[in-house]
Amino acid sequence: MKRLWPIVGLVAAGATVAWRQVVTPWHERWGATDDEVAMVLPGDELVADPAHQVTRAIAIEAPPEAAWPWIAQLGADRGGFYSYEWLENLFGLDIHNADEIVPEWQHRDVGDLVCADGKGSGGWYVMQVEPGQALVMLVGDVREGRPLRRDERLRWEFLWTFAVRPAHGGHSRLLVRERIGFGSTWSRLLMSPLGFVSFVMTRQTLRGIKARAERTTAARVSAGR
Repeated sequence: MKRLWPIVGLVAAGATVAWRQVVTPWHERWGATDDEVAMVLPGDELVADPAHQVTRAIAIEAPPEAAWPWIAQLGADRGGFYSYEWLENLFGLDIHNADEIVPEWQHRDVGDLVCADGKGSGGWYVMQVEPGQALVMLVGDVREGRPLRRDERLRWEFLWTFAVRPAHGGHSRLLVRERIGFGSTWSRLLMSPLGFVSFVMTRQTLRGIKARAERTTAARVSAGR
């Protein structure tokens, strides 16, 4: 048994290196081009360096104006997050993904809380809105009614930006950026496992918005609008 421990240690070390050098770079820029990864997006300045930045993207065969309504109604109190609803609700978040655009959910103001759960006990505060282009949010301290800061309590800041850009042929690109600032080593270590969870859920959000935008566009074309 003692002879196995060095082998186990080598395997574990190799797996860790492979994860950091192969898996992490892949999921932290899933779908994004080099230009998109380097691109400055609205809200980047809200989480100052040093910060960890992640950019994910997807192509949508529909114009930006077809994608934006689904972004505008993000939130557990509105259209959900178009991700794995069953998994979210396994944790009691009470999220229900919308399959239609609701006019009452189309307006967003700076300061709005985008609820992370049905009770509104957590979420993101809207920091910037560029209708048809970008929604910028920061994780909030709901009790205080403001975004979290890296120099207090949980010791981290989290920016979440949805940006839709025109692409060739009347199509669009949807980008989701995360910028995370840590105020301590322990907060960085504590939040580290959430990176891959964020990828799994965000990728499905991107796919969910893509499917809805393309479906509504196809319906309008077939209807002759």
